[in-house]
Amino acid sequence: MADSAPADSRGGRGGFGRGRGGDRGRGRGRGRGRRGARKEDEKEWVPVTKLGRLVKEGKIKDIEQIYLFSLPIKEYQIVDHFLPKLKDEVMKIMPVQKQTRAGQRTRFKAFVVIGDSNGHVGLGVKCSKEVATAIRGAIILAKLSVIPVRRGYWGSSLGEPHTVPSKVTGRCGSVICRLVPAPRGTGIVAAPTPKKLLQLAGITDCYTTSRGSTRTLGNFVKATFAAIGNTYAFLTPDLWIDTKFEPSPFQEFSDILAKGQEKKRT
Repeated sequence: MADSAPADSRGGRGGFGRGRGGDRGRGRGRGRGRRGARKEDEKEWVPVTKLGRLVKEGKIKDIEQIYLFSLPIKEYQIVDHFLPKLKDEVMKIMPVQKQTRAGQRTRFKAFVVIGDSNGHVGLGVKCSKEVATAIRGAIILAKLSVIPVRRGYWGSSLGEPHTVPSKVTGRCGSVICRLVPAPRGTGIVAAPTPKKLLQLAGITDCYTTSRGSTRTLGNFVKATFAAIGNTYAFLTPDLWIDTKFEPSPFQEFSDILAKGQEKKRT
């Protein structure tokens, strides 16, 4: 009774403007205004990092230049700018509980995979009180974790790259996932979880093998993501050529960054 008394005094639903009387219309009006403001914020992106400012001004041409200098991406709008055709897939939504003095607090954990089926893939995990909020947060984290995928050939190098360049392994917890190159036309021989991840990465032919508790989907998808990330960690003879060192974008455009961001006049 003590817990319900404040809620009743604020309109019957915890004071969010959805109770009876005059508060109902005012609450709905405020909510509609906030949603409209959020849409305006999504249209106008104001970068807050050096990398974001260079991207918005057009100084950085593609996302591969960011990967070349290992620059950390802190704003998901940078990925939206370079990769507008990203597709997302919700792999799993699982409830997690925490024991408190008042009982159990249940939240929802979302696993989201994102990719353009052309050499870029990302994985995001987010926990929230609501399912929709967890999915939105996981999509943002997946965009921030987008990595390049190196593809290669099995046998003769004819046509476009279609498989992984070598045998790679990823591990998370007890799960070990191994990717093996396959001939053209084989398809993706894998369980549904790594198969979706490999499709979004742009790999069309691949053998897989896994060990451990693969029914733990979170660890299974993380192990597959780690294996895909290891494709660029394997040094092959075609990467032995001399590297031509260039200044990083922060050094090349230091004069632009020094000017500072102009404030909007309101």
